[in-house]
Amino acid sequence: MIKLTECPRDALQGLHDFVPTELKIKYLNFLLEVQFDILDFGSFVSPKAIPQMKDTPEVLDHLDLNASKSKLLAIVANLRGAIEAASHTKIEYIGYPFSISPTFQMRNTNSNLEESIRLLEDIQEVCLKNGKKLIVYLSMAFGNPYGDPWNADIALHWIKQLQALDISFVALSDTIGVAQPDNIGYLFSHLIPAYPHIQFGAHFHTRKDSWQEKLEAAYIAGCRRFDGAIKGYGGCPMAKDELTGNMPTENIIQFCLQRQEEISIDLAKFEHAMNFSNHIFDLYH
Repeated sequence: MIKLTECPRDALQGLHDFVPTELKIKYLNFLLEVQFDILDFGSFVSPKAIPQMKDTPEVLDHLDLNASKSKLLAIVANLRGAIEAASHTKIEYIGYPFSISPTFQMRNTNSNLEESIRLLEDIQEVCLKNGKKLIVYLSMAFGNPYGDPWNADIALHWIKQLQALDISFVALSDTIGVAQPDNIGYLFSHLIPAYPHIQFGAHFHTRKDSWQEKLEAAYIAGCRRFDGAIKGYGGCPMAKDELTGNMPTENIIQFCLQRQEEISIDLAKFEHAMNFSNHIFDLYH
């Protein structure tokens, strides 16, 4: 069975114009009706860094989980954000972006790799104390635009560090859309059997002409958890000036249906949410 995470937070955070809180709430509640496994709905980060997410606590208060099986995920960049996210009973998952690119880690969380690992220890402790699950996004897992050293062994090295912290969920993230099928297949095929207690996922940013080869490479290598965003909106505003969009969720769904893979979503509700997304992304870009 394929596990799907929808990432409206990732899609929204790159928009230049602020999306009204009421509109975010309406859209997110439509997405909750789709029954994604996880909904990456918001983040507890500095409003100066990501102004689009400054209303996350208010949005959370108005999300209706009564008829949804979806679990809520919030992204954090420091211990304060983790503590705040962990205080909300509606949130089940807390996500932290750990980059194997030193330059991007500094840009994204204002910390070096050693500081970030120590921070992860503290965040994991907060999660365990509050009954939350920590998802580590291994960003720049397939390369970076800064000239920092990269190879597959570097990525494998940092996975060992995460294992030492008893991290159970790791999403390999192609933050700027540079991953090649060979590298994707190599990492997933080596990691999944080597760390059976870790659930590995794929968070791909991609251009329109290369989504399928990335998805297929991860799938063939055994990955069964995928992140997407409706119509491929978004990208990481901390990565570089020119954003590369997310993996379109509708493409992931079609990929799964063509391979007769089970996905537990309501296709009619998905169509409705996708149509409603135009009210946001066509107006607040």
